[in-house]
Amino acid sequence: VQLQASGGGLVQAGGSLRLSCAASGTIFSNYRMGWYRQTPGKQRELVATVTSGGTTNYADSVKGRFTISRDNPKNTVYLQMNSLKPEDTAVYYCNARRIITPQFDAWGQGTQVTVSS
Repeated sequence: VQLQASGGGLVQAGGSLRLSCAASGTIFSNYRMGWYRQTPGKQRELVATVTSGGTTNYADSVKGRFTISRDNPKNTVYLQMNSLKPEDTAVYYCNARRIITPQFDAWGQGTQVTVSS
């Protein structure tokens, strides 16, 4: 599976961005999709995930501000980020976790999100 993320950028606090991640080379419905983020010196952390059936899970820090969704026919997952805060600044990575055997994780290349105060 190949993942191509896009949509990062620079935004002022309180603003919005939408990240997209297109998957190719696989059966999209076999994967739980997610977004993670990482800042220098810290471990990569979960932001949000969505199953093929649409069940979502969010980190407490983004609940009520971020929305993850997926378009199965387009093999694409989105992360709508509203009310952005400077602490949301990070490199955001798209993740695909295969839910059938053999299970594995695939990662996109990362996209930078910078929120200025």
